[in-house]
Amino acid sequence: MKPQTDYNTDYPFGSERPPMRRMITFDEDHIRFTNRIVGVAIDRERVLLHRTDDMNFWALPGGRAELLETSPQTLIREMQEEMGVEVQVERLLWVVENIFVHAGQSHHELGLYFLMHLPADSSLRDTQRFEGHEGDQRIIFEWHPTETLDDLPLYPIFLRTGLKSLPATTTHVTNIESADESAQP
Repeated sequence: MKPQTDYNTDYPFGSERPPMRRMITFDEDHIRFTNRIVGVAIDRERVLLHRTDDMNFWALPGGRAELLETSPQTLIREMQEEMGVEVQVERLLWVVENIFVHAGQSHHELGLYFLMHLPADSSLRDTQRFEGHEGDQRIIFEWHPTETLDDLPLYPIFLRTGLKSLPATTTHVTNIESADESAQP
């Protein structure tokens, strides 16, 4: 018999559960809430974006925060897990309330978007397209020139213009996309 698991993670309840690997995500009345921490890597007028095989759109790399983990710690952990590098987290750019529909499900995402830098000696800075992994799932990373973002399926939509001119101070963004505007698989 398969052990009962927490619906927010693949970890079993009880003593088999690793300490404090509780993602800040929950479902309520067919709406998923997620606390997502996002990294904005700009290098030579290019921005690092990612997608998975089941996504027909691009997004900024990042992941779900865990309980008792600071946002910069989350970003460092996620980039280490997905790309195998330890990024430097610089400053908070945006606090984003992102409400959208994806794959038929409504989402309410609270995102903290940080400027981050890959190590100066990282070969990934010179690799146009490379792969990473989230568990068994392949992640495709690709550098995109910031001037080409208008025509790119990039979500949330505000990033198509926002990444061309980063805010000098932390900015609050409310992004509400209808089902027609949202990324569809």
